[in-house]
Amino acid sequence: MSEQSISDQPQVELRFFSGTIEIHLNPEQVLNEFTWPSTVQWDPRTSCLRAPAIAYSAIVMALIHQRVSYKDHARDYLVLEGNMTNSKTPRPFQQEAIDAWLPRRQGVVVLPTGAGKTYVAQMAIEAVSRSTLIVVPTLELVRQWTQSLSEAFPFAVGAIGGGDYNPQPLTVITYDSAYGHMENIGNRYGLIIFDECHHLPGETYSLAALSCLAPYRLGLSATPERADGRHSDLDYLIGPILYRRDVLELAGDYLAEYSTHQVIVDLTQTERAEYEAERGIYKDFIISQGIRLSHPKGWSEFVMKSARSSQGRRAMKAYLRQKKLAFAAPSKIDYVDQLLHRHRKDRTLLFTQNNTTAYEVSQRFLLPVITHQTKPSERSEILNGFAEGKYLAVVTSKVLNEGVDVPDANVAIVISGSGSVREHVQRLGRILRRASPDKQAVLYELIAADTSEAYTSARRREHNAYR
Repeated sequence: MSEQSISDQPQVELRFFSGTIEIHLNPEQVLNEFTWPSTVQWDPRTSCLRAPAIAYSAIVMALIHQRVSYKDHARDYLVLEGNMTNSKTPRPFQQEAIDAWLPRRQGVVVLPTGAGKTYVAQMAIEAVSRSTLIVVPTLELVRQWTQSLSEAFPFAVGAIGGGDYNPQPLTVITYDSAYGHMENIGNRYGLIIFDECHHLPGETYSLAALSCLAPYRLGLSATPERADGRHSDLDYLIGPILYRRDVLELAGDYLAEYSTHQVIVDLTQTERAEYEAERGIYKDFIISQGIRLSHPKGWSEFVMKSARSSQGRRAMKAYLRQKKLAFAAPSKIDYVDQLLHRHRKDRTLLFTQNNTTAYEVSQRFLLPVITHQTKPSERSEILNGFAEGKYLAVVTSKVLNEGVDVPDANVAIVISGSGSVREHVQRLGRILRRASPDKQAVLYELIAADTSEAYTSARRREHNAYR
């Protein structure tokens, strides 16, 4: 988007300040009947018009279309000279994705885990040739993106997050760092890429998009939909969904062939009796207090009321115990033993809902475990050992749900999980990277029979990858 100069004396000057665009009008000029974008408002504190930085592109286009001369002091991004050093023939769907994005250069591409979203991003960077900021959810992804960009381009690659602050023409930053630093760096990038962009909507992270003036925007996700419905915000923060392919469309040709198995595990008589007793205590309290868990604030009401009396505290204890029996009953863990033996020559990932269960499984089967408490150096050692065959199985809670590259994994055992469709699809995605043409992946989902977990399983399997 080139700077326009309709006359020798510009009527408007644009400046970037703290995540906003300031529009300074020449006092000797009057812009009669000029239509500003709706987000532009008069700021009496500084006697200028002001808008969130995201409005930069709309402001410039309005000035151009209405033939108003302006001076652009807002943007400070670079034109990058050079192409990808590891350019390769894109897969047909990757080319289709970038072709769908290029006409407007603002929008979301939805591709399943393992389909090569990173290469689509690299194609976008090469196409626009502007300094680029890539926003990712974890420090592990900062490392992976930094490495892949360094191998792909002849430009300096920097990182922000986890104590690092090194902005460069290509920079990778965490969501946590982005909204805090964007007021200072939001004018330094012409293209912003949001990896796992379903994280973006929300009061805090959305500031990263609002405070950046980048006219070119790309969102990447395998599952952009959110339970709270705020995925609709992506249309404004990034742009609409422009291209979408799902797991079933790519399995076999570009992702590994796979099968999923829902395994119903019966509780023992002792486990069943305890489960029913504890669940009864919990449900009796819910009914006696008139709590409706279907209500958006139902759970918060239960937590609040359970802390007010001994009966309530006992109900909370009962809730946690019946949950534990469903998530990690000894009979369910015994079945894990059978699966580990059956797949003793495969690379297996075991997923749990919480850290406690992960550590229990790790201790039972003497397997390495990765949780959010695992130090980065230890996590790298475990993942490297897994890739090299030193470890044939790794236990994790939620850390490996998203973004971590484990192409050698071909078996997933979901011991427990939430009702999130995204989480379940992400866990499947961890074993679908096609490390070899004949790779066959398999996912087992263990369900404690006749427990609330059956309902949880039904909710999380509402994706066509499981139909």
